[in-house]
Amino acid sequence: MIDWLYRYPPLYPGILLKRYKRFFADVQLTSGEIVTAHCPNTGPMTGVSTPQSAVQLSKSDNLNRKLAYTLELIQVHDNEPTWVGINTFLPNRVVKLALAKHLFPELGDYSQIKGEVVYGLDKKSRVDFFLTGSDEQRPIYLEVKNTTLSEGRLALFPDTETTRGQKHLRELMALLPLTRAVMLYFINRSDCTEFSPGDRTDPVYGKLLRDAIALGLEVLPCRFDISPEGIRYLGLAKLKI
Repeated sequence: MIDWLYRYPPLYPGILLKRYKRFFADVQLTSGEIVTAHCPNTGPMTGVSTPQSAVQLSKSDNLNRKLAYTLELIQVHDNEPTWVGINTFLPNRVVKLALAKHLFPELGDYSQIKGEVVYGLDKKSRVDFFLTGSDEQRPIYLEVKNTTLSEGRLALFPDTETTRGQKHLRELMALLPLTRAVMLYFINRSDCTEFSPGDRTDPVYGKLLRDAIALGLEVLPCRFDISPEGIRYLGLAKLKI
């Protein structure tokens, strides 16, 4: 029996015709009908938005929604045929479920999980998860980054310049060493076994990540198996810095 962390609702297969204006995707369903789906991904989706690729859509029964369909998965062929998660709202939900099950032994013991906790030098940022345990343990600030870009078996983040991501690294660095700071890269595809910073897309981010690691930032490049049935955790990718 497969231990799914997350089960997708019933999905509708189709072919991607085009993605445009970031939030829209035209898809031809297997029935032949062409629909416009919401694309819940603000990034460039480099390498994971190729027209004519197989996709999977969810459908909402909320009559107030302008677009009933949501783009959830796209299939790539960089290595073997592989489903890639497109919905950037899901990684945090899945990580929360994994934290509740203590699936990341690298984090050690913790008893409380809080989300969206205010932190940072200007107190205007929110960390994805704040983990606490006994008084003797340092609290953990944990940030999650969705990762879909790849070169062969190597997953890369980011897939574009990210000043927001750079800010998050600086803020996590400022927490050290009084607390633990963890960057969890959610590798939203199963075909990548290694992880590196995307130096070509954002060399500043790559340098900051290496500087942060030198100061004590912990990095968890987490591999996930994505399929139309659901999402399950595969363990850590090899970190190549």
